[in-house]
Amino acid sequence: MTGVPASAAGGSGAKPVRGGKLGSAAVNQASLWNVANLLTMLRLVLVPGFVLLLLHNGGYDPAWRSFAWAAFAIAMITDLFDGHLARTYNLVTDFGKIADPIADKAIMGAALICLSYLGDLPWWVTGVILFREIGITLMRFWVIRHGVIPASRGGKMKTLAQGTAVGMYVLALTGPLATFRFWVMAVAVVLTVVTGLDYVRQAVVLRRGGLAAEESGAGTAVEQGARGSAGAER
Repeated sequence: MTGVPASAAGGSGAKPVRGGKLGSAAVNQASLWNVANLLTMLRLVLVPGFVLLLLHNGGYDPAWRSFAWAAFAIAMITDLFDGHLARTYNLVTDFGKIADPIADKAIMGAALICLSYLGDLPWWVTGVILFREIGITLMRFWVIRHGVIPASRGGKMKTLAQGTAVGMYVLALTGPLATFRFWVMAVAVVLTVVTGLDYVRQAVVLRRGGLAAEESGAGTAVEQGARGSAGAER
């Protein structure tokens, strides 16, 4: 026995709690080559492969579009797991924080642009979705010093609707299924716009609250400084 507390010796003295809150030490200790980051890297690698499969042979071959759908589906499935694994098993890294949203936007953006290029999806639909996704991402960085905008239930429904609709458009569907995918995409576009507006509202409220708190803190500091000066004069 050394008689030195575990915390003083550099250890916490307790085992990490699975699924618990992450400290800065946990973030720094996570290896870059962990399973969550590998899934994110897989999604990034799938993007060019997906594009090649979708556009192969003119972009209208049902077989190649089925292969493209498989690549898109794998990307969407890994998107569901990498973040969950990172939070649950303390695998959060700076690389993952940056690469994960990039991978999300890259696979969805590539699919939308390719589908519009092939004439399967109107360009305005692609424009609305990409404008919303990129805009909300930039807005999160705009207010990040005041707080984090949490993912809402509507946002998760939007992601599910977008993935389902785009996946159906990737497949060479005809007849009733082609009509059904139109309505799924319509729901996805509505959720995209509605949740986007809600995120803007949350960002404005969060920023106003942060600025108000900063002004209040600055005013308190000035008042305390004035009191200190008055006390010194006495």
